[in-house]
Amino acid sequence: MRLASLFTALAFGLAACATQPQTPAPAPTRSAEVPAIYQARQDRGPNGEIIEIPAVRAAYLTDRNRRQLVPYNGPEAPGTIVVDPYARVLYHVQPGGQAMRYGVAVGRAGKGFEGSATIARKAAWPAWRPTDNMIRTEPELYSQFAGGLSGGMHNPLGSRALYLYQGSRDTYYRIHGTMDPSSIGKATSAGCIRLFNQDIIDLFEQVPNGTRVIVRSQADSLRYEGPMVETPEGYVVPANELQTALATPMGATAPAIPAVPAAPLAAAPQSVPQMDPYGQMLSDPYAQPSPLLVSDPFATADASFVSPVESAVP
Repeated sequence: MRLASLFTALAFGLAACATQPQTPAPAPTRSAEVPAIYQARQDRGPNGEIIEIPAVRAAYLTDRNRRQLVPYNGPEAPGTIVVDPYARVLYHVQPGGQAMRYGVAVGRAGKGFEGSATIARKAAWPAWRPTDNMIRTEPELYSQFAGGLSGGMHNPLGSRALYLYQGSRDTYYRIHGTMDPSSIGKATSAGCIRLFNQDIIDLFEQVPNGTRVIVRSQADSLRYEGPMVETPEGYVVPANELQTALATPMGATAPAIPAVPAAPLAAAPQSVPQMDPYGQMLSDPYAQPSPLLVSDPFATADASFVSPVESAVP
């Protein structure tokens, strides 16, 4: 029933976009808790229509998720994009040993490619269509999208997309926006590499076609980022940072944490700081969701739930 209702809502949303006239949009509401770069904004859609991009919730802007200039110790030349699907970050290498770091969401397809590629195509508010194989093998999910989805906030690719090629061959690896900002920093869906819509717009403007992209292997991630561990909220953090957070006030030695990239903690102590208010729902299956918090359809106590549209990203 949940999938059916989602598809119905999506169909009605597309129909409404096609038939209703454009009206002037009110000025976006600004939140004092959200940095200016993540505030709500307006953008022009594929047909020149106004598209409202909501502000990113402060709860999703963890330290590793926020766009920021950081020291960079990799060997790549300035201008290169480096994707680390295990540390769940993307670097745009800058001169002077620095890089602009973005938090990303990683799906199953996001770990299906590693090595070097080139951005051969860029698209603003890209359209999307499931592959013929997806339609053939799972017609109950994808046949209704056989005609494709137009670009917009209903589209799983979000506001921008960068398409990676090796020579003339499409790798089917994408760096794109998302309709699910709560997923950034996590690995809960089936897409490739997704950024906040505000972040992919920034990156899109910075990189031309022909930009080199390096997707790290797990061994490279361990070499440059060190061991990562997953928190109960679904984020990853460097193991040494979590050990510091778990240390007692008296400075006693913290319990050893397995040095496995992106390995989940089997039983994290309750003192682990909550970095996302939705993490409480995931850690306490009997907790009653607050109506104030659950105003986002993707904020769910069901950790296995995946939007059927978002999961379909090739």
